[in-house]
Amino acid sequence: MEDLRIDSDRLWASLMEMARIGATPAGGVCRLALTDLARESRDLFIAWCEEAGCATHFDAVGNIFARRAGADDARAPVMTGSHLDTQPTGGKFDGAYGVIAGLEVVRTLNEHGIQTVAPLEVAVWTNEEGCRFTPSMAGSGAFAGVYDLDHVLARRDESGVSIGAELTRIGYAGDARPGARPVAAYFEAHIEQGPVLEAENTIIGVVTGGQGKRSYEVTVSGQEAHAGTTPMAVRRDALQGAVRMIAEVDRIAHDHAPQAVATVGMVSTKPNSRNTIPGTAFFSADMRHPDRGILDAMDAEFRRACDDIARASGLGADIVEVSRYQPVAFDETCIAAVRAAAGRLGYSHRDIVSGAGHDACYLARVAPTGMIFIPCENGVSHAEIENATAADVAAGCNVLLHAMLEFAGRH
Repeated sequence: MEDLRIDSDRLWASLMEMARIGATPAGGVCRLALTDLARESRDLFIAWCEEAGCATHFDAVGNIFARRAGADDARAPVMTGSHLDTQPTGGKFDGAYGVIAGLEVVRTLNEHGIQTVAPLEVAVWTNEEGCRFTPSMAGSGAFAGVYDLDHVLARRDESGVSIGAELTRIGYAGDARPGARPVAAYFEAHIEQGPVLEAENTIIGVVTGGQGKRSYEVTVSGQEAHAGTTPMAVRRDALQGAVRMIAEVDRIAHDHAPQAVATVGMVSTKPNSRNTIPGTAFFSADMRHPDRGILDAMDAEFRRACDDIARASGLGADIVEVSRYQPVAFDETCIAAVRAAAGRLGYSHRDIVSGAGHDACYLARVAPTGMIFIPCENGVSHAEIENATAADVAAGCNVLLHAMLEFAGRH
């Protein structure tokens, strides 16, 4: 049992084949949620799973589940998975690794003639990245009851197209309501998306939990006016107000160092004319911290700063919180299973807290949950140069295999 290993060449080949869907000239992947390319990746995953003997279905928010029957198939499944959607300039591993690692677990068990007592399921969660539609982790959030199904289906992208419409268009609008069924345990394999493991020459990150997050969309309202004839003293420049608010986002993160991080990733203005003072400015803000109390304090500081700046400048500021999740502590038995598997297999490992949001953070609300991290080159992710070694990819999948077997049992 301890000698059981996945087929590292097969795992790598499948990852590279999936990466060809939406491949970019710079070596990355652009496969936005619910686009035609996303449909191709979903179709390929389902074809692979059905070849491996799994029964597949998808729910009303488009989450896909590939089920390998257990000897006691009435039991709740031991589940794994991640997502197949990417950032606009994403990489080959973020999300896709966790999905295909789950498939490789199934293929390995088939190859060795091993039947588990409990069934296994491999999941593909819809719209994890949140770059085309907000909120991020929409599919897993709907499954865990964080988001109402109708709310998710009604979310629209910048062109006004809804999640529900796109699911119907690409053929992934299922009938079953998300969730509403037990899950025995959930494990997710993922690249770290940070520099810690590589810097310490450690192969496996035993993820103990994830930091909390607040995501905002801020619209600053002022007055459009002529750029050449309006005195500075009477201007109501929405962009200048937004710039001051954006600076506060950065300050707040530095004031709560070293664990706090904050990012402004989107900025736009209207009318976006070089000769007109901006009457409207929009920006996104993202703040994260592993301590709920500190994250709440950061939230209060941000809102107060925006209000003070708007009032002093004669502007309006509308702050909409588009997503939030509290810091998450993963299940101790799942953490122990990952730690024990890494030890038995001879992989160096350390406990680590996830700095990024993952579907596992929502699954932890409804099932015992654990995560497995592997290093990524220079800690870079959400970029076309995102990279991981074949050896580390295989190591994480081997740990996933043994952790899932511990929970599912061998018949």
